[in-house]
Amino acid sequence: MQNTLNDLKTELTDEFDRNFQRKAFFDKAWPKNKLLNQKGSMMMRNGHLRNSIESRIQGDKIIFSSSMPYASIHNEGGEITVTAKMKSYFWAMYYKTSGSMSKKKDGTASKNQRNQRLSVEAMQWKNLALMKVGQKLTIPERKFIGDHPQL
Repeated sequence: MQNTLNDLKTELTDEFDRNFQRKAFFDKAWPKNKLLNQKGSMMMRNGHLRNSIESRIQGDKIIFSSSMPYASIHNEGGEITVTAKMKSYFWAMYYKTSGSMSKKKDGTASKNQRNQRLSVEAMQWKNLALMKVGQKLTIPERKFIGDHPQL
């Protein structure tokens, strides 16, 4: 029984890891990121979530968990409330992206593709920063661990 559970744990761990490569939960694609200029998968910015997935055998069960605090909101979806701390982070990201635009010799922003991409990103951060404290942000479900008919 223990050998079977170990083999099953290895297979399931590989399948759940492949969800990040597929950018989907098996055959159900994850919703696209609303930030227009973001490249790649939202779930794979730095790989911390993917690498945080742990599995262990407890009795006759295999338990999967993650040490990342945002793992459950991504896996299950839901709403989060905007806080003052979040707003200050959004403002910091706005100033960071808008300040990194390249400029001409006369001080005006040049009209290259990089600046256009940054200005879109800066406006998105500004829109988030202008949200009121207490307002709700909806996080769509991007399931990467759970039950599926293929399992």
